[in-house]
Amino acid sequence: MNFHVFTLFPAMFQGPLSESILKRAQEKGLLNVSLHDIRDYAENKHRIVDDYAYGGGPGMVMKPEPVFKAVESQLEWIRESQTEPADVPVILMSPKGRVLTQDVARELARHSDIMLICGHYEGVDQRIVDYLATDEISIGDYVLTGGELAAMVVIDCVARLGAGVLGSEESTSRESHTDGLLQYPQYTRPPEYRGWTVPEVLLSGHHARIDEWRREQSMLETKRRRPDLLEGPEEPFHRGIDSHESQY
Repeated sequence: MNFHVFTLFPAMFQGPLSESILKRAQEKGLLNVSLHDIRDYAENKHRIVDDYAYGGGPGMVMKPEPVFKAVESQLEWIRESQTEPADVPVILMSPKGRVLTQDVARELARHSDIMLICGHYEGVDQRIVDYLATDEISIGDYVLTGGELAAMVVIDCVARLGAGVLGSEESTSRESHTDGLLQYPQYTRPPEYRGWTVPEVLLSGHHARIDEWRREQSMLETKRRRPDLLEGPEEPFHRGIDSHESQY
């Protein structure tokens, strides 16, 4: 899985990409993240990538030329290197985009190459939205200073669905939101801590009873914490035992 990130601040990605599961996935060749500094594509000696908004108003707007040039140069490289042309999503991280969900993550995980454009300042020139981006995604209804943090969330959320990234395919099948419900409570050793004990059924070794308990707990957790997930034409309980929203 290849992510191509277009940003004004590539150094922001070093921490998250250099630790834990994402680091191991890159070392194994299961994940590749290419960072492209949009300033490198600016058509002026001062590498200016923003300008005042037509019509006035506070803040600056990202210019279309360097963003188009950056993205199109990588799209051309990808298409030339592929024996069979594949669809490459060009995603603008935007507060106006569709909200990232587990379903959206699974949809994106089917692509071998994904492009992420990180907006900044007051946003990007509308022509980037209309004629370059094929999708807009938000990670929540709140405001960030730019699209970099949101892009990191997308990379983490989508990459972990790739084959071999988590080590066990079962890891993603029992998580919250996988099948419309929140995950059941989890326990580990010791069986008693400060007088708080692990539910007896989990110590029984009776797998059918454990599965039933987990299904019930998933329903209870979802009803208590996120009852909105239970609304809809299909009850999550019948789909399994398990089933979040930004500026940029």
